[in-house]
Amino acid sequence: MWAVARLALGWIFLWAFLDKTFGLGHSTTNAKAWINGGHPTEGFLKSGTKGPFADLYHAMAGAVAADWLFMLGLAAIGVALILGIGMRIAAGAGALLMVLMWSAVLPPASNPFMDDHLIYAVVLVGLALVRAGDTLGLGRWWAGVVGSQSFLT
Repeated sequence: MWAVARLALGWIFLWAFLDKTFGLGHSTTNAKAWINGGHPTEGFLKSGTKGPFADLYHAMAGAVAADWLFMLGLAAIGVALILGIGMRIAAGAGALLMVLMWSAVLPPASNPFMDDHLIYAVVLVGLALVRAGDTLGLGRWWAGVVGSQSFLT
């Protein structure tokens, strides 16, 4: 089950990257695709944020550095999870991204504190702790390549 959860979360990150990059029409139109000059962080950070950090996120909306960091993060986390490699760093980066996204909409719409972003963050950490990359993934091979004591495993 952990391997299935890893693959599912990997697809969530990778799909977000692909849709925002190419404007596949699910959440991002072709006209707003990153390859067509769109800014992947602009829409949500400009109009979807609220709460105590809204001004900070509004200031980052559409910034080139924010776009690149966000998109590289989505791609790297998604690929790492799907392949089962670099699980510690992928889990840490993914959890950080989820907590930042959670903080952008405080308080969450349906609960005073908890929402799906925090659940994803907890599951990501759990995936690394149970070595979910070893099942249906390249985790064992990766550990042999980079060393089992490395933060990259």
